Amino acid sequence: MLEVRNLHAFYGKSHVLHGVTLDVKPGEIVSLLGRNGSGRSTTVKAIMGLVEGKGSITWNAQELLDREAYEIAHVGVGYVPESRDVFPKLTVRQNLLLGQKGGRKAEGGPQWTMDDMFRMFPRLKEREHTHAGVMSGGEQQMLTLCRTLMGNPQVIMIDEPTEGLAPKIVELVADYLEEIRKRGVAVLLVEQKLTIALKISQRCYVMGHGRIVFEGTPEQLRADAGVRREWLEV
Repeated sequence: MLEVRNLHAFYGKSHVLHGVTLDVKPGEIVSLLGRNGSGRSTTVKAIMGLVEGKGSITWNAQELLDREAYEIAHVGVGYVPESRDVFPKLTVRQNLLLGQKGGRKAEGGPQWTMDDMFRMFPRLKEREHTHAGVMSGGEQQMLTLCRTLMGNPQVIMIDEPTEGLAPKIVELVADYLEEIRKRGVAVLLVEQKLTIALKISQRCYVMGHGRIVFEGTPEQLRADAGVRREWLEV
């Protein structure tokens, strides 16, 4: 289980997160919702060791705070950034191979293969020998997700996977996240599209001004018009 307790995070002297507490349990999708600037991306970056933080972050009872990002990845935590950081001059296959971990590997996570990636995303198979830099935004998003899965994580944090994608591709991404969950990978999903998030999540948190302002099931959030109006709706 991923447990975040009283997490504070900083960009230099700027205090961005103010005591964030959340959990992600095995086999569930948890959505982290909120408007731009609410602290969602900073939360997952802090968990991944990319932002200075104070408090406690544990994965399977191992403290992650103050560890390097590569160490956090090696214990079974995966991260898919919003920026879709593909290696543009490498092919799809080469990008996927770079996702594999060498040396010590995390135990307990499902084992993903290149064939799994091509089965889930047939378009990547078609583009197997294409340089990633010339692919569409949707294809790059698929590639980034698959490259992270190639490291066999037990939990994966995904930041805005549907941003800028066509509606049909958005639905595909939602279906694939469900499949990932069914394979035993827990998902912490940062997402703007409320409909998709509530459709596939077992639980959700809403953030505002660097704090958690709501925790509950999708059904409870749908029923709470006040929270949606104050913290989510434009």
